[in-house]
Amino acid sequence: MEAQDPISIENQAQTPDNVPQTPAGAAEQTVAPLSETNENGDAKKLTAAQIVLQKLAAKKAEPLEQIINEVETEGAGETATEDPMDEADTENETDIEERPKTNYSELSKEQLLDELKNLVQIDDIQQTKDDIESIKSAFYKIYRAELAERKQKFLDEGGQEKDYKPLVDPSEVVFKQLYEQFRTKKNRMFEQQERQKEENLKKKYEIIAKIESLINSQETMNQTFDEFKSLQKQWSEIGHVPQAETQKLWDSYNYQVEKFYDFVKINKELRDLDLKRNTDAKIALCEKAEELLLEPKAVKAFKELQKLHEQWREIGPALNAHKEELWERFKQATSKINKNYQEYFENIKKEQENNLKAKELICEKAEDLIAPDYKSRKEWENKSKEILELQKIWKLIGFAPKKHNTKIYERFRSACDKFFDKKREFYTQNKEEELNNYQMKEDLCVQAEGLKDSTDWKKTTEIYIDLQKKWKTIGPVPRKHSEEIWQRFRAACNYFFEKKQQHFSGVDQEQLENLKLKKQIIEEIENFKFEESDEKNLAALKELQKRWSAVGFVPFKQKEELQERYRKAVDKQFAKLNIDETKRSETKVKALIESAKGPQAYEKLRAEKERLKSRAEAIMQKITLAENNLGFFAKSKKADSMVEDFKRKMEKNKAEVAALNKLINMLTNAINEIVKDQTPKKGK
Repeated sequence: MEAQDPISIENQAQTPDNVPQTPAGAAEQTVAPLSETNENGDAKKLTAAQIVLQKLAAKKAEPLEQIINEVETEGAGETATEDPMDEADTENETDIEERPKTNYSELSKEQLLDELKNLVQIDDIQQTKDDIESIKSAFYKIYRAELAERKQKFLDEGGQEKDYKPLVDPSEVVFKQLYEQFRTKKNRMFEQQERQKEENLKKKYEIIAKIESLINSQETMNQTFDEFKSLQKQWSEIGHVPQAETQKLWDSYNYQVEKFYDFVKINKELRDLDLKRNTDAKIALCEKAEELLLEPKAVKAFKELQKLHEQWREIGPALNAHKEELWERFKQATSKINKNYQEYFENIKKEQENNLKAKELICEKAEDLIAPDYKSRKEWENKSKEILELQKIWKLIGFAPKKHNTKIYERFRSACDKFFDKKREFYTQNKEEELNNYQMKEDLCVQAEGLKDSTDWKKTTEIYIDLQKKWKTIGPVPRKHSEEIWQRFRAACNYFFEKKQQHFSGVDQEQLENLKLKKQIIEEIENFKFEESDEKNLAALKELQKRWSAVGFVPFKQKEELQERYRKAVDKQFAKLNIDETKRSETKVKALIESAKGPQAYEKLRAEKERLKSRAEAIMQKITLAENNLGFFAKSKKADSMVEDFKRKMEKNKAEVAALNKLINMLTNAINEIVKDQTPKKGK
């Protein structure tokens, strides 16, 4: 319900026994602060509208999603969202036990109907009316959202808006029937209350007439006074009367009461006792009114004050010595409470003005999103997200002033409708593109399904990855096929990769066993005990190398570390053998050839061959350089000695080159054998 302008407060003639009239109560609300600090300098929270105005109006506005989070999580002040109750509502209000509050916005339509069925059975309308109106608001919010969703689905499937006809919702039919029961009961209650007010008015005028007749009573003074007090009690027990007759009624009543006290010569002691009792009662009312000044909720304090006013009217005159003093005291408390009440509605008005400014800014943002012609779906989706975020911010802001609220809402709704109309037009024009995309994705599905039983794990994995990349580059397909085609493609991919995982889970276990065996062989090499015969030692080490070569693959992550440990262990033990370097190198190469297996064998042997060739070429360069330098030595005893030394080194280098060439030939032959084995034979 839209918050209205506060009701103006007009005081009537103020006399000690005729209290000022103020507007009847209003629905209790909490006013959001309108400044950053209060009068004591304490920090105060901003309203949703103030946050939106600050953020959206900035030169570099924050992302809308961030603004939504700030409004929702930083505790912006609550906004007034209900109409103040009219005088009749307050006047008829009775003291009832407060019902536990239910958050109806979290319930489903079925749950809301169940709640409504239960509440309609309760006869006390005052107790249930707020809950029933909340249920109505929550129910139609869900109902309108479902209507919009069904219409959008109809349009997305190719339907025309002019052809759309909403289906009858059985739950809405039931809701209307139940709500009509509530309205009938409510109208009956109001009619009954009006009849009762008329009856009460009649009874109170009868009491006034009886008080007037007491003036000429022939009874004793005590009997007359007892009858007068009885009539006063009856007066206070009679309920409300029509508002239009209230002032006239009280004027007549007060006049006859004063006339009774003046005309009838009540004995002074009895009169003083009654006036003293009235004085004490009015002092108590003053204290209660002053306590209400501490009540933080202005509307609640105001409503309680109305009850005190009624009690003040019903109490008779006070002692003359205190009459004016008590009235001034009660009037001051009343004025302050009325002032707080007025300020409360002024704050609501200011808050609503802020809400209007924030909503105008949101409208401008929404209208800016309509103007450009977006060329891609991504652009449309991004801008759609912005529109939806603006709608979310709109809901977080309270109502604008009533005279502007409908107009500003229509402006915002018009902007949103225009945006989504343009979006729908764009998507309609791109349906042909969606069909082409569907065909391309269907082709990818066929390819994926044709490969799912392949066991060429590496190559097929690369193909699947390429298919998935292509899938991502293809645009959207018709919505009704989107999930189906995606699940088909995904199923083919999952099938292959699950089979691959099952295969390699077995391979992993085998590699762990190989890792364990190779670690044992390394330990044997590291702990190798030499005998006196180098030949036996060499044979034993070669046997360990053969065993190493015979073991299969190990986990890739530990391969390099294990190989390095093995090489160091072998080099260390071979260094202890009394054999020349040439034979040792030959032994190493033979061990390498024997251990080189699998897809990496060719690369390992080729790398070793290149390393030996580079070493041989480097030595040949040294030999050539030495031969050129020999011609520069002069004939002398010292020069002859140096020449002989150069020749010995050259011979040694030549022998080393010959040994290296032998090793290179061995590697070349091994590489040729690998190439020969990998070359497909004719007819195969």
